[in-house]
Amino acid sequence: MPNDASLATYIDHTLLKPDASREQVLTLCREAVEYSFKSVCVNPLWVSTVRTVVKDTGVLTCSVIGFPLGATPTEVKVFEARGAVADGADEIDMVIDIAAARAGEKDALVQDIRAVAEAVHEQDAVLKVIIETVLLTDDQKILACEAAVEAGADFVKTSTGFNGGGATVEDVALMRRTVGPDIGVKASGGVRSLADARAMIEAGATRIGASSGVAIVSGEQGTAEY
Repeated sequence: MPNDASLATYIDHTLLKPDASREQVLTLCREAVEYSFKSVCVNPLWVSTVRTVVKDTGVLTCSVIGFPLGATPTEVKVFEARGAVADGADEIDMVIDIAAARAGEKDALVQDIRAVAEAVHEQDAVLKVIIETVLLTDDQKILACEAAVEAGADFVKTSTGFNGGGATVEDVALMRRTVGPDIGVKASGGVRSLADARAMIEAGATRIGASSGVAIVSGEQGTAEY
C-alpha cells in the first residue's frame, strides 16, 4: 500500500467529457504536474496539447480509443491508436468489444485487443483494456480479462464511467485474481476520495483513473464527473 505522498503516482488525472474546453485541459495538465500524477488522460483530440504541456515533467500522456462504446471495427481502433501515439500518447486505454464479451466470444476479443496491442507496442506505448464491468457478469469479466492477457495487454481497466456504475473493490479483486501479478489493474469510474483509492489499491489496483485526483490526494471528497 503506498503512503499518501506516493499515492499521486497511481493516478491518471482524467477529463473525458465531450464538452471539455482547452482551458479545462490545460488546468488538468497543470494540476497533474503540480501533484505529480502518473498521467493526464484525455480524448484523442487533446493528446498533442497535453503532450506539449507535460513533456519533460515526468507526467505521461494517456488517450482513450474506441471510447466509450467499444463498438468500433478493429481496424478503426488500430488507426485511432496509432494516431494518438503519433501525437504523443504514452498510454492507450481501449474499450473492448463489449458485445463479444457478453456473447462469450473469446477469440473475437483476443483478435480485437491483439491488433491494438501490436500497434501500440510497436511504438513503445502501453495498452490498457477497458472491459466495462458494469455491463458484464462475473464470468464475462473473467473471460474479458483472460482475453486481454492472451492478447498481450499491459493492463485491464474496470470502466469508462459512461455507462453507470464504476469501479468496485469486488471487481478489482476479481480482475487481479484473473490476470495474476504481472498485469496492471486500473480502477476507474467513481473513485472520488482517498478512502476509495486506498480500497482499490488494497484490492489489487496498480492504477487509479479519476477526475477527482486533486481531491483524492488532498483528503477531500471529489465529484463523480468524468
